[in-house]
Amino acid sequence: MAGFSMALLAWWRRPSRARWCLVVAALAGLDQISKAFFADWIPLYGVVEVTPFFNLVHTLNEGAAFSFLADAGGWQRLFLIVVSVAVIVPVTLVSLAASTSPMERKLGALVVAGGLGNLVDRVQTGAVVDFLDFHVQGWHWPAFNLADVFIVCAAMVWVILAWRPATRVRDHAPVSPVSGDRS
Repeated sequence: MAGFSMALLAWWRRPSRARWCLVVAALAGLDQISKAFFADWIPLYGVVEVTPFFNLVHTLNEGAAFSFLADAGGWQRLFLIVVSVAVIVPVTLVSLAASTSPMERKLGALVVAGGLGNLVDRVQTGAVVDFLDFHVQGWHWPAFNLADVFIVCAAMVWVILAWRPATRVRDHAPVSPVSGDRS
C-alpha cells in the first residue's frame, strides 16, 4: 500500500498535472464568481444594455446548449448531470495522461473547467446561470456564460487543429555524402 501512496504522491507532484488542476480550478472559480456577481447585480430576467448588440442579462437555463431540453419537465437535471460527469471524467484522464500534447492538455482544461462550472450550477439549483446576450435587430443568440465560452473555444480550436494538414515527420536516416540519398 505504501508503494501505491508513493506513486500517487509522485504523480501529483508533477508540475504539469498540478498546474493543470490549478488552472481548471481557477477557471471554474472565475465562472462561478462571474455567475454569482451577475445573479446578484441583475434581477432574474433583468437586462442591462451595454451596446446596441450586447446586453448583460440574468437568466436560468434548465436545459443544455441553446436551451435544449429546458422544458422537459425536470428529468433532464439528472440526465445532464450524468452527461456532464461522463464528459468531465474522461477528458480529465486524457488531459492528465503523460502522452497528451501540451495543446490538447490546455484544451482539455478549458472543457473540464467549463463542464465543472455548469455542473456546479446544475447540482446546486437545477439550472445554469447565463448572463451574456448578443443580439442583432431583435434576434438574440441564446444567453451564455464563461463556462460556455471555455467549452466552445476549446471545441473550435480542436476543429481547426483537426482540419490542418498533418505535419510530416522527417526521416532521420543518414544522408549519403556522395549521392545525397537517405540510406
